[in-house]
Amino acid sequence: MPHRLGDEPAPDGAGDAPEAPPWRPPWPRRDGHRLPLRTRMAMRIGGAVAWLSQALQMGQGAMIGGRLMLALDPGALRRLSQGRLTVLVTGTNGKTTTTAMLAAALSELGEVASNSSGANMPGGLVTALAQSPEAPLAVLEVDEGYFPSVAATVRPGVAVLLNLSRDQIDRVGEVSRTERAIRDALHTLDGVTAVVNCDDALMTSAARDVAHPVWVSVGSTWQETAARCPRCGQPVTTDAAGDGAGWGCACGFESPRPQWTLDGTEIITPEGGRVPLELRLPGRVNARNAAMAVAAAVTLGVPVDAAVSRVGSLAEVAGRYRTVRLGTHRVRLLLAKNPAGWAETLDLLAGSRDPVVIAVNAREADGRDTSWLWDVPFERLRGRSVVASGERATDLAVRLTYADVPHVRLPEPWWAVEMLRPGHVDLVANYTAFRELVIRC
Repeated sequence: MPHRLGDEPAPDGAGDAPEAPPWRPPWPRRDGHRLPLRTRMAMRIGGAVAWLSQALQMGQGAMIGGRLMLALDPGALRRLSQGRLTVLVTGTNGKTTTTAMLAAALSELGEVASNSSGANMPGGLVTALAQSPEAPLAVLEVDEGYFPSVAATVRPGVAVLLNLSRDQIDRVGEVSRTERAIRDALHTLDGVTAVVNCDDALMTSAARDVAHPVWVSVGSTWQETAARCPRCGQPVTTDAAGDGAGWGCACGFESPRPQWTLDGTEIITPEGGRVPLELRLPGRVNARNAAMAVAAAVTLGVPVDAAVSRVGSLAEVAGRYRTVRLGTHRVRLLLAKNPAGWAETLDLLAGSRDPVVIAVNAREADGRDTSWLWDVPFERLRGRSVVASGERATDLAVRLTYADVPHVRLPEPWWAVEMLRPGHVDLVANYTAFRELVIRC
């Protein structure tokens, strides 16, 4: 097993302190009234359409309003991002939660513009910036496929790189292609600071040559996508713990020595101190998201204790983890969009005997291809009452049958909940199915 880069002894397991980034607070002041008339008119019209979409309960309006703004002013994203310190958060899983956590932490420094609803394509980004035109800071979740074009437009000061795994192949393509695109985009961003999950070989490869890397070790439960080296294609070996912390290839490409480390429920800082995480959001996955958010916030100048406190105050994110009442049922809403996300969700569900309703759609935003269902270890749901629902309930039912998971099929998720015995129900949905559930709540 290759050693980590720079694997000399360090006190208390601490890594080297991150190199000082090329910017520091105080942040520049913005004046939204100085935007060109065309941009301001596009903002008004797009905002009105977004409001109408919400009023008619057709959606949150972020995407349709933003798309209209871009149609009226194709330069709106560039103009609205100018004069701000912008942070882009990207990866396959954890973007929305990490973005919400980081925005909460950065509010310690000033007003923050952020796409808290999870609308992470250009239309959603424009809407988020237009809603806070004078905020000097922006934290934007960006779809990994759109990261290169968005980064070229907004020129972020910081990029937070979470993970890459196979997702929506029909839209995005193979994950190796995404890694190379992010890598090429980062090469064009002079002086960018990249806060990187260094337990993910693909994101480490993408950020390997940036000027200011901040390496964060958070562990990983999903290794299938990075089984081969993104640099040479040879097999990647991991340490005996099998959690992704410590990996390497015979070609010499290996995991960097982290400056920040998640150790159970504590974060180890670059100085070797230990800071306890007390989160209201459940599961190991949210501890990982929190560690990434804290590392990024401290890099931007937030005191570590303040960052941890603000991150720990979040109880739900864009409806995720929310518990709602439906008749005699208490329903916990969970989102799982791909095999890696399902691996984390199944960990969260482990040990419970409560019934599970799974809702799967296959629209454009979900990816039309549902073959990813065969990469999810649904066998772990044996012994629980399971209902297959959503527009692709039949596809899901076939997969559950092969997993030897007894189930019933009922396409409408709320009806599925009502047919179960009174009590607690976990309702797990992919993207568009989840979005519709949140709107109805």
